Amino acid sequence: MAMSNLYSKISTKPVKRAQQDKETLPMSQTNTWLNAETLYNGPLSVSPPQLVPQREGLQVIQPSSASGSPFSSPCVSPVNPQGTQDPNWQAVKSTVRERNAAMFNNELMSDVKFIVGTPNNTQVVPAHKYVLATGSSVFYAMFYGSLAECKEEIEVPDVEPSAFLTLLKYLYCDEIQLEADNVLATLYVAKKYIVPYLARACVNFLETSLTAKNACLLLSQSRLFEEPELMQRCWEVIDAQAEIALKSEGFTEIDRATLDSVLARETLNCKEMNLLEATLNWAAAECGRQDIPSTPQNKRKVLGSSLYLIRIPTMPLEEFANGAAQKEILTQQETIDIFFHFTANFKPTLQFPTQPRAGLKSQVCHRFQSCAYRSNQWRYRGRCDSIQFSVDRRIFVVGFGLFGSSNGAADYMVKIELKRLGRVLAENNTTFFSDGSSNTFHVYFENPIQIEPESFYTASVILDGNELSYFGQEGMSEVTVGQVTFQFQCSSESTNGTGVQGGQIPELIFYGPNYEEL
Repeated sequence: MAMSNLYSKISTKPVKRAQQDKETLPMSQTNTWLNAETLYNGPLSVSPPQLVPQREGLQVIQPSSASGSPFSSPCVSPVNPQGTQDPNWQAVKSTVRERNAAMFNNELMSDVKFIVGTPNNTQVVPAHKYVLATGSSVFYAMFYGSLAECKEEIEVPDVEPSAFLTLLKYLYCDEIQLEADNVLATLYVAKKYIVPYLARACVNFLETSLTAKNACLLLSQSRLFEEPELMQRCWEVIDAQAEIALKSEGFTEIDRATLDSVLARETLNCKEMNLLEATLNWAAAECGRQDIPSTPQNKRKVLGSSLYLIRIPTMPLEEFANGAAQKEILTQQETIDIFFHFTANFKPTLQFPTQPRAGLKSQVCHRFQSCAYRSNQWRYRGRCDSIQFSVDRRIFVVGFGLFGSSNGAADYMVKIELKRLGRVLAENNTTFFSDGSSNTFHVYFENPIQIEPESFYTASVILDGNELSYFGQEGMSEVTVGQVTFQFQCSSESTNGTGVQGGQIPELIFYGPNYEEL
């Protein structure tokens, strides 16, 4: 399954109690093994499938208010062992972890069975109450608390079987196996049974796979799971790459409250016409979910007051007349009033907001301390100027600032390009006019490009113009802008002389984290 569709089929129901049915999630396709030790001692890392070492030093303290002892439970009813046939299997396992791991999904000495999944997709999972209770306060209360029930089989209809096995794998083995198709289901089960380290691993996994194409659906899930850090990461992506996020399939799957939060977002970086079209796509999908025809009237009905969060009066008049006014989503009176708002001196009162969104404020990284010009440089004949950079926090590159003519006004043709590991992430061919001053001239990509921390990217430009230009000097290898630190190094692709100390590409234009506070 492509990453753009990873989360399109995930249920967006709120998290509820175990007794409530929940829509099941797709089965796994690709595996990623994570070392549980990193959850305690450092950042989560993703690596190819391999066994991971044992976590050390973990102590589990039972709730002091809970009565009884694990060994005095009245609910113990062992089943016949069927999993470990070697009568001396303990002798070949040298550690507690190995012996404990041998009991994972094993009927040997199991004293409880879980019937996991919906009626059409159930799986029987044997388990051991003691192991589960030492890893989860919910299991402890279920098996050894004052209200413990004597059940040999426990139905869990609201949990995907693969997610439940991921939970047990962690409790038995200190191993976390996350999969792209069940990570949200695993986050749900980790929250359900209060296993915070597994939940943190799920959130980290989601953050590393966050893109504009899944950000809206992940925002919806992060709101339901009450994960503020993941929610903030989603907003950063949606704000900067709204045009891409709104066109994603996942946007049509978000819940109504998340839709309203997106439509009301002041820092959303997109045209209102695009926002209206995305909202109508959501309304069409909602009509399908409610099993009603997707007519303009029904779209208006399912949207309700959400439509009034779109700032239609801030569209250009021509865009409104040829676009929004033709969608049959507005009433006749609303259409007339908005036309009067555009053209009349006395403007009618509208239910739609009339102030444009603030959008995002771009930031600029200046990598030179001064600029200069000489009679024989900087000259362009289609050669490449290039520089490599990395950042310590996620940003979104919007474009580059370039030097212009040092010998009077001139026109330049320019191709800008952004690469990572030789792969082109974005490019744009355009022109700009230089007035002959030492000012920089900004050239932009079609959409902002997401830049991940601790990886080097290559910024390149190919200019074509007859005039000499200014060039930067006294370059810096490290520059801090707001909360982001840039590192620069020379690029082997630079064939026109640009490097860290001097040359072209004096500025990187970007959206950074916590833009509102900077």
